[in-house]
Amino acid sequence: MRVLVLNPGSSSLKYHLRETAGVPTGNAVLHSGQLEWADDQQGRGGSLRRVLLEVERDFGRPDAIGHRVVHGGESYTSPVSVTSDVIAMIRSLGTLAPLHNASSADCMEAAADLWPGLPQVAVFDTSFHRSIPDFASRYAVPENAYMAHPIRRYGFHGISVELACRDAEGFLAKPNGSLNAVVAHIGNGASVTAVKAGRSVDTSMGMTPLEGLVMGTRCGDLDPALVLLMLGEGATASDVDDILNHRSGLLSLAGTADMRTIAAGFHRGDPGAVLAVQASSYRLAKYIAAYAMAVGGPDAVIFTGGIGENSALYRAATLEWLRPLGYALDEDANQSDQTGIRTVSTTGSAVPVLVVPSDEERAIAESTASLLGSDKK
Repeated sequence: MRVLVLNPGSSSLKYHLRETAGVPTGNAVLHSGQLEWADDQQGRGGSLRRVLLEVERDFGRPDAIGHRVVHGGESYTSPVSVTSDVIAMIRSLGTLAPLHNASSADCMEAAADLWPGLPQVAVFDTSFHRSIPDFASRYAVPENAYMAHPIRRYGFHGISVELACRDAEGFLAKPNGSLNAVVAHIGNGASVTAVKAGRSVDTSMGMTPLEGLVMGTRCGDLDPALVLLMLGEGATASDVDDILNHRSGLLSLAGTADMRTIAAGFHRGDPGAVLAVQASSYRLAKYIAAYAMAVGGPDAVIFTGGIGENSALYRAATLEWLRPLGYALDEDANQSDQTGIRTVSTTGSAVPVLVVPSDEERAIAESTASLLGSDKK
């Protein structure tokens, strides 16, 4: 089955044409690209229509479309076929992921308009985390507030985390669904997840992607009283949202959200870059230590995502904080240019530390083909 995977963000759209070729054993990339929404005056629908027409011209019409959707709320615990009702529900969840969910809904509508009747599947980042128990997902707020609003820990990056666990199980020769792991998906957005017997039992992001780790431009965990302080000093809700989501995190500490630039500054001894690496790695190390308890002792700690996979400095800084717990980094392995799944800890490390490449588009293609119950050649 040929699946066109659409992975929309707030500012861009990544797309892959995949041949699933025997789900879940294979997944070949036939074509890929990225569209910056700001580069086109046609709007999202018009821009996507152009991409779809180019794919059809060069490769023929795909058999199906798989969409990454950031927030599925309490409604969706697994991939679903896209209908008008599903699109409406995704839009209604826009208050929790306003930029991402709107992009997903726009893509679904544009594809349905151009290729009516073509199967489309929504794959949700939040689905993997629906197994988190109430004691870990429930915020300690009054019952009436909890019931009136969708206030709970949803978690994100679930597509990436689930695939990383599946790949790590193969690498470690463990049975499917047996892995206990702490998985750190570190990119511009970053989260860490506690996985017990292949199921999410806790995660750092919360009701929205703002909670948890120090990220590229998001602050992560902070005292909620800071929000009240800013509002009391005259900031609007929109101002606070902009500050905490777009002007905080690594950007606020180092003046840039680019880890490559930060790493160069760190090696020069730039105070802002040093602080950014220390603060972000320390926050992650605290979560890893806590989640090791949550899973009853991990079989592995996994780094994935753009920074997790590619920043030897970030991995080394994180594991240095964990040295008192017996984590030991293999410096040569950590600095190696090797690709694919690899171990970056020593044989004497208390827990194996793995780098597992992220491939959300592969996971979305496989989920789409699996749901549709077909494997067309």
